[in-house]
Amino acid sequence: MTACGCTETHDRERIVLTGGPGAGKTAVLEMVRHTLCEHVLILPEAATIVFGGGFPRRQDRESRRAAQRAIFHVQRELEVTGDVARPAVVRCDRGTVDGLAYWPGPPEDFWAATGTEAREEFDRYDLVVHLRTPTVGYDHANPLRVETAAAAAAIDAHLERAWRGHPRRVLVEPTGDFVDKARSVVALLLAELPACCSRNLEASLRRPNHPAQVATPPRSATGG
Repeated sequence: MTACGCTETHDRERIVLTGGPGAGKTAVLEMVRHTLCEHVLILPEAATIVFGGGFPRRQDRESRRAAQRAIFHVQRELEVTGDVARPAVVRCDRGTVDGLAYWPGPPEDFWAATGTEAREEFDRYDLVVHLRTPTVGYDHANPLRVETAAAAAAIDAHLERAWRGHPRRVLVEPTGDFVDKARSVVALLLAELPACCSRNLEASLRRPNHPAQVATPPRSATGG
């Protein structure tokens, strides 16, 4: 993160970055880490914490439901910790609504199982940025990515439907140049920063030695 020099206290804004497997979500997050300022807090992906901690990743219906309930509650508690430091922006690597796309059963079952509803969860997030999964060139290099290209496209479609009712949602379509796609997301996030942070950060980004680049992405449990 870049030190922008701002010492103001800001009202927190919570932003979700979501997308189907292979959309480049984790790589974009690495670019964000190297580009945005210290007032942007990036939370880890709840699914990576759950599955990386040894939670069974089975394909039977009840195990999949148990996993999504666990991920939902870990996500909620991660967001609680994100607010403690009073950042200007909390960036969430997926949000609570993402579980709906992975839930084996009708949407109403998901909301009943988590004790909430779509509108309540939408209200938790000020902006949703959805990176769409590419229709060609799907990447299987990540060993934690278990979905086929067809399954990845289906999950991406489920995510699009799950978040469709959110009042501020941006769809970032696949492009031939991933760096351009990543920069467009950084620009979206930059626009959400308070004016004082934006001014200081823009000056920093103009420096020729600023480390704004797409780093090698870490492995994600959901392949995002």
